[in-house]
Amino acid sequence: MFRSPVLAILAAACAGGALAQSYPTKPVRLMLGYTAGGSAEAGARPLARALEPLLGQPLVFEYRPGNAGGVAMEAIARAPADGYLLYYFDSGPLTVAPHLAKVGYDPIKSFTHLGHVCGSGSLLVVHPATPFRTVEEVITLSRREPDKWSYGTSGVGGPHHLSGEYFKSVTGAKLLHVPYKGGGPAMTDLMGGQIPMLFSSLGPAVGAVKSGKIRALAVTSPQRSAAFPDVPTMDEAGLKGFDSTAWYGILGPAGLPAEVVSRWTQALAKVGADKAALEPINATGCDAEILTPQKTIEKVRADSLKWGRVVKEANIRPE
Repeated sequence: MFRSPVLAILAAACAGGALAQSYPTKPVRLMLGYTAGGSAEAGARPLARALEPLLGQPLVFEYRPGNAGGVAMEAIARAPADGYLLYYFDSGPLTVAPHLAKVGYDPIKSFTHLGHVCGSGSLLVVHPATPFRTVEEVITLSRREPDKWSYGTSGVGGPHHLSGEYFKSVTGAKLLHVPYKGGGPAMTDLMGGQIPMLFSSLGPAVGAVKSGKIRALAVTSPQRSAAFPDVPTMDEAGLKGFDSTAWYGILGPAGLPAEVVSRWTQALAKVGADKAALEPINATGCDAEILTPQKTIEKVRADSLKWGRVVKEANIRPE
């Protein structure tokens, strides 16, 4: 029987639409590269709550800590490209780690980038007993007493370490880096007075700053953080153009089917247009900005060039 070419095309289009809507048919595992309770999970939780009604399936967190998110990055590069295991990643394993050591993936070619979700600068915080009330005082006093002052971070090669070394490189501040095995122990020592200052994640510092246990001097992002609207940026503190921002996004293995990519990018775009969905993400200290896959890839490339220079100039080596 003769079949109109137009009807055939329409039938194929309908079939394609049905295929696109068939994903996902079961829960999607969303990998995190850190243990439960950290800043990665803090941002992923409200994002998952916004995405689940749009995807029609639950997002189940799977924790794969190790090597500052690198263990999870290598795992996702080897995972089946079916859309049922994705990674809520932070930018470090893509933009910093390859400059520190050999990695088992290509930051662009090994993955299907689905979108940038939110970004966060570091927060420069000090113990209230220190004399520091401004960024300028940190610079001036550390130069005057170069063997006296130090700063802590969650570990070597992480975003806060990069923020600290970038800060030193543009100001000439004399500060010894003290790496910790995570942001929690570092914050505990700051509040206890064992270390004078930290470059810290924003989310975990909110309560301590509000209670007066620590003092916030500046954020390293180009704009003020929604979580700390009264805290100036480094740029506002006098360091013009200063920008040290780590960020989170979602990716999967290379070769994800087009229908999976379409479903996720559409869902992320809807979240990005929903102010009520973005507010709880912003409240964690990670300022929401949903970007397309292409814009995300461009950001990976630009940040990799920047942090490659900082790693080289500061002679940063992995632990």
